[in-house]
Amino acid sequence: MAVATTRFSGRAFSAREMALVREVVRDCSGLSRMELARTVCELLRWRRPNGRLKARECREFLERLDADGALVLPDKRRGRAAGAVTRVPRTAAGEPGRPLGGTVRDVGPLEVELVCEPAERLLFRELVGRYHYLGHKVPFGAHLRYLVFASRPARVVGCLQFSSPAWRMAARDRWVGWDDATRARNLQHVVNNSRFLLLPWVAVKNLASAVLARGLAQMAVDWPRRYKLEPWLVETLVDPRRHHGGSYRAANWVALGATTGRGRMDRHCRRVGEAPKTVLVYPVVRDAKRRLREG
Repeated sequence: MAVATTRFSGRAFSAREMALVREVVRDCSGLSRMELARTVCELLRWRRPNGRLKARECREFLERLDADGALVLPDKRRGRAAGAVTRVPRTAAGEPGRPLGGTVRDVGPLEVELVCEPAERLLFRELVGRYHYLGHKVPFGAHLRYLVFASRPARVVGCLQFSSPAWRMAARDRWVGWDDATRARNLQHVVNNSRFLLLPWVAVKNLASAVLARGLAQMAVDWPRRYKLEPWLVETLVDPRRHHGGSYRAANWVALGATTGRGRMDRHCRRVGEAPKTVLVYPVVRDAKRRLREG
């Protein structure tokens, strides 16, 4: 099998491990794709630092092998795969509210609350699905979601989502000074700000940079609690056709350049240059670049 199909998400699979993967898929064809992924993770001890199985990444790996003809997976069952667009509910809680203006001082203090309860997850999905231009999708890998509240009056003003980083991003990798082996070893210390939404009826001066600052501080506390890993760098992608990234720059993020426009799932380079994005990063720790290079 080609080398490219035996390395995925920073993990190299030996020929013996690949044989075991094919055996599990062949002999356990009655299982769903996610059940197969969990079984493979258990057998190969493919876990996060907090001990949880990397089942979503493993399912994506199995589907890649299936697409390459290396094995044959059972047909998909109904459900939401990672990266899939989800059904967006429409409730009274997600309807446009009264316009809110003023300054951050007028509406503060701000509260950035981790989404945990089912009702909170539904509200987050509705707001992002209805009002973010990318919509709501099931995140890849590790992720945290937040609702942002103003205090005066008490109401939701936005949403934030942090998730697993892009495996390869040239502008970021050049900035860090990574080779492939070091990136594979330290990539889990990078977090992606994959959604940032201020609700369209909210027009509070300097709110965006204030929310980013508060959200980063909260994520830096919650990520190690959930995943047993300290975040050293946060990255995000901004579509220059829609936004200039001024709120990120005002919150001290650094612009590194542009992507190729492929997207994280374009393995065959079919979309190069289709929709390049601006890459911005924010070091969570003072010596982020050195830590990422050296571990």
